[in-house]
Amino acid sequence: MFGALLGSVLGAGGSLLGSLGKDQQISDKQHGINKMSRENQAWFSRRYNEDPTQRADALRLLSMTEDALRKRNRAAEGRKAVMGGTEESVAAEREASSNALANVTSQIAVQNERRKDQIEQQFRNRKNKLDEQYYELEGERPNAYDIAGGMVAGATNGYKLGSGLG
Repeated sequence: MFGALLGSVLGAGGSLLGSLGKDQQISDKQHGINKMSRENQAWFSRRYNEDPTQRADALRLLSMTEDALRKRNRAAEGRKAVMGGTEESVAAEREASSNALANVTSQIAVQNERRKDQIEQQFRNRKNKLDEQYYELEGERPNAYDIAGGMVAGATNGYKLGSGLG
């Protein structure tokens, strides 16, 4: 009888250690999810707060627009000198150039708002998936303890203090 009890207790102890090992695995996975969550937050903060006028595509567009506008302004100055144009025509050309540059800049701002919406959506999707994984793991944690507790109770079930001892 004592041998059976000892075997049951040792079995329960092994089950308990196994459950604790499962708990450690769950904790390790949750730490990994937490790390990915921090990385996702850092990615979001970096991308969401980027200066849209410093992005390569925007810089290229602004540079090309400024070059084209400079050429237009020089051409207006040339027409004035050769054909006897007026200061008003040159001023009108410069104003049109300024408006064109303002329009390009506002288009960049509009595109940036769309880009921010996409970044925010990606961030939320990743965050939701990571949260789901975290809570699924958290839901597994009580099961490990319940199993261990059940095994300990089962191992001692029917054993009464003082029974089986000489």
